Amino acid sequence: MKIRAMVAHAPCTPLVEEVLDLAPPGPGDVLIEIMASGLCHTDLSQLDGKAAPYPFPVVVGHEGAGIVREIGACVTSVAVGDHVVPLGIGECGACGACLSGRTNLCEVFLGEIATQPSPFSLNGQKVSAYSGVGSLAEYVVMPERNVALIRRDVPFHLACTLGCAVATGVGAVLHTAHVGKGATVAVFGLGGIGLNVVQGAQLAGASRIIGVDINPARDAQGRRFGMTDFVNGGQTDAVAAIRALTGGGADFAFECVGQTRLMQQAFDCTRIGWGCTVVLGVPPDGQTLQLVPFSIQLGRTVKGSFMGNIKGRSQLPGLLDHYVAGRLNLDDLVTHRLPMADVNRGFDLMKSGEALRSVVSFKESNQ
Repeated sequence: MKIRAMVAHAPCTPLVEEVLDLAPPGPGDVLIEIMASGLCHTDLSQLDGKAAPYPFPVVVGHEGAGIVREIGACVTSVAVGDHVVPLGIGECGACGACLSGRTNLCEVFLGEIATQPSPFSLNGQKVSAYSGVGSLAEYVVMPERNVALIRRDVPFHLACTLGCAVATGVGAVLHTAHVGKGATVAVFGLGGIGLNVVQGAQLAGASRIIGVDINPARDAQGRRFGMTDFVNGGQTDAVAAIRALTGGGADFAFECVGQTRLMQQAFDCTRIGWGCTVVLGVPPDGQTLQLVPFSIQLGRTVKGSFMGNIKGRSQLPGLLDHYVAGRLNLDDLVTHRLPMADVNRGFDLMKSGEALRSVVSFKESNQ
């Protein structure tokens, strides 16, 4: 079928609307009409060429929500008309990783990560689907294992944030770091991911949640999500400030920007003996993080987290239950709703720091 999609033809060039050919769903696939798509910093990293794992031309977007319009003959977990979120990380439910209860990195996903197929093409040329999704398109085709069934009573422009920002931030707190009640938490970078780390820490019962950012507007914004203290990293020694606020160092620190300098600061601000640093931000290709071994031998740990270590089909939908119950704030997270024609403006709002999350759609209404 012919569909509209926003395509980047080369690094550092604006997205342009193209009419693409979309391959039909196979027996195990699902055709989804995308009703809303959030814009994420990792999309921007691909567009800027700083961390670009997918060849150009590419349809970016991996934070979508939509409606099932067609299913393959072998699909059993979703039906036509269901509301769903397409997933960058699938969950086959049968491999050793899925059955371990320890990771969301399904072995099928790991086996395909470097060779993910794309259903998009333009004049016979393959067009990549970022993160295997490419949600800046009217329709996508996903394997059933990459489709999460969600409740129908949450608007699409909010539900789409589960696909990355909410899952990554909240999931990293609950499923990677396992933050406990009374813990102290430092969050470096208060964008869409960082504010959801703040929300996750509040959900976990943390006693002190310290946000670090160079944008002073994030002070008031962060407090709406549960932040207790703010440190302006452009004006203050963040490590010293966090150590003073926590009486020796935070129990947990999360880096949510993708800067190795901030990863180092996050590690340095954690408490000797048991401090845990979780790396969420995606740095430019080729950058490395250097740690003195003795600083790790003093009992501190560093962990990575991919999409919050949340299993997409079985665990991610439950995050909307927290929203409906008033335990997660998605309404203040989405600060801008734009038509797809303004998607480049949406990325500009992200770069300027004006937007927390911009959501775009080809449709007039998201519900």
